[in-house]
Amino acid sequence: MGLFGKKKKESSTHLDLGLSKTRNGFFAKIARAIMGKTTVDDEVLENIEEALITSDVGIATTEIIIERLQKRVEKEKVIGTDKVMEVLKEEIENMLVKPQTQIFDFEKKPYVIMIVGVNGVGKTTTIGKIASQLKNSGKSVMIGAADTFRAAAVEQLDIWAKRAGVEIVKQQMGADPASVAFDTLSSAVAKGADVVLIDTAGRLQNKVGLMNELTKIKNVMKKVVPDAPHDVMLVLDGSTGQNAFVQAKEFSKATQVTSLAITKLDGSAKGGVVIGIVNELNIPVKFIGVGEQVDQLQTFDAKAFVESLFTQDN
Repeated sequence: MGLFGKKKKESSTHLDLGLSKTRNGFFAKIARAIMGKTTVDDEVLENIEEALITSDVGIATTEIIIERLQKRVEKEKVIGTDKVMEVLKEEIENMLVKPQTQIFDFEKKPYVIMIVGVNGVGKTTTIGKIASQLKNSGKSVMIGAADTFRAAAVEQLDIWAKRAGVEIVKQQMGADPASVAFDTLSSAVAKGADVVLIDTAGRLQNKVGLMNELTKIKNVMKKVVPDAPHDVMLVLDGSTGQNAFVQAKEFSKATQVTSLAITKLDGSAKGGVVIGIVNELNIPVKFIGVGEQVDQLQTFDAKAFVESLFTQDN
């Protein structure tokens, strides 16, 4: 099943359509790398390496994949180019699979998620889609508009909250973000909300300032819910390729990121960046966005993701 009971077949269709640009680039590059070859020699490995790097997998992660592939070739002897795809699928899937984490722990009430990420990555939209799907599944949701430095952020969240039918807590522009977070959690506890989504400012120019601000928000939330936040979710724009990886590294330095939501994977052929980010930062992906519709924000399934990458379109 997909997110909140969505049928697996429907979820798979959305995934395949959303990853079509990445798949057509990724699969085609790998196929060209081994075309006409009968054995896996140094030239084939170099071709595959180039294909992975140009698919935004990243240099460090590509080197690990090639090293593992080379060891499999040497150990199993009989691997020919006809089996390279199968081996690559296995190795990439192993790289993406992380210890199973709950998407939401509803035993914690309210379950508090602090959303971080730079402006323009789809942070507001992701919050709205999560809220909408939770609401449709019967959960009570509250949104905290703690990105008080950008008027449009509050306005957009307000629109999503109304669309989803969930409550939003907001203050005037320029208000203290920690104060908004405090008010949101206080209201959520009083009203028995199941999930709280706290938006935060998407600024990365000053890492020290960002770190201080996020730490302050966390500390203030703990005054209301001692173990909050239960998840610090970083939203990344998958269509930006290696820029998304740079942002992931910077935010990981500024705060303890515990999960990822990677958006806009339908917008470009740069979806390979998911592999590099997960491998190098060791942070699990909880959601991927493969389209504009609410139900096209999906829970991440490593096996389904890799299967889609390696499925040749007719």
